[in-house]
Amino acid sequence: MAGRPRGVVELSDDERACLTRWARRGKSSQALALRSKIVLLCADGLVNTHVAERLGVSRDMVGKWRSRFLDRRLQGLTDEPRPGAPRRITDDRVEEVIVRTLEQQPSNQDSHWSTRSMAKETGLSQTAVSRIWRAFGLKPHLVDTWKLSADPLFVEKVRDVVGLYLDPPVKAMVLCVDEKSQMQALERTRPMLPMMPTVPARQTHDYVRHGVASLFAAFDPATGTVIGQVHRKHRHQEFLKFLKVVDANTPAELDLHLVLDNYATHKTPAVQRWLAAHPRFHLHFTPTSASWLNLVERWFAELTDRKLRRSSHRSLAELEADVRTWIDAWNADPKPFVWTRTADDILNSLATYCRRINDSGH
Repeated sequence: MAGRPRGVVELSDDERACLTRWARRGKSSQALALRSKIVLLCADGLVNTHVAERLGVSRDMVGKWRSRFLDRRLQGLTDEPRPGAPRRITDDRVEEVIVRTLEQQPSNQDSHWSTRSMAKETGLSQTAVSRIWRAFGLKPHLVDTWKLSADPLFVEKVRDVVGLYLDPPVKAMVLCVDEKSQMQALERTRPMLPMMPTVPARQTHDYVRHGVASLFAAFDPATGTVIGQVHRKHRHQEFLKFLKVVDANTPAELDLHLVLDNYATHKTPAVQRWLAAHPRFHLHFTPTSASWLNLVERWFAELTDRKLRRSSHRSLAELEADVRTWIDAWNADPKPFVWTRTADDILNSLATYCRRINDSGH
């Protein structure tokens, strides 16, 4: 029989099951899977030469892993720790950096730590501090903002608005209404430079400002369509005109449930009188400082990102026409927004966040 003298490989049921799993499992490393196949073929009585031919490896490799398995069984198939320089930064030094980062202020009166100031305080290198921060996800140079509503009717309003999204009333339309004020007609002083490979499109920072306009919009979350109207001013008179446009552009037999914020123009006596004369309109107000509940804000983000941010307009009339054209194109292929979170999910998430904030007052 061809091949070098070999040790007989005999497997227990547990060893065979483990090797078979390693050889077939998709998450096993290629090296471990190959070693497992070598041992399994050796256990079937094949000599090193035949195993090498079947697996397309060298005979020396087969002999190496046969011997490793006979000496140390399954543990012999895993990679041994590689030699390297011993750690110079102990766990105590790492803990010191983390504690200083999280609990102490820099001695130079900076508002936050930098890698250089931390390195100076601890005696470590700037690179070492950077590696420790990356390992533990610490980013002292970044700060996020947060704001929680202090509306005394916060819970009731959340349940009201979310209920409209998840279970809209029968024979009614739900419309998310708001104003995008301060849309600026900006004329760039130079044409935009086109995008090229490896280079993004570029526009000059300099511009000429030709005034501002306000967009009144009613977004239908069910269909994604938008009723929009652009005005030069942002008063209750313009809001009343927009309500009349909404009234004229929706089926007369349906009740209209409007989701609004607490802006003063939505509650003036003139608006209240008009609503009293049109009982199919029902207003639902989002909590104070909780405009994220109004889906029209998400649509405004689409308008800003896909149209306004890169546009250049030489007059207010040009801006108004451009916005109307974009709304018409949107309505030709509308994208509905699907609300998925229940009111309980939102309230539980906010409660968990409040518990994490010391002295939040909420």
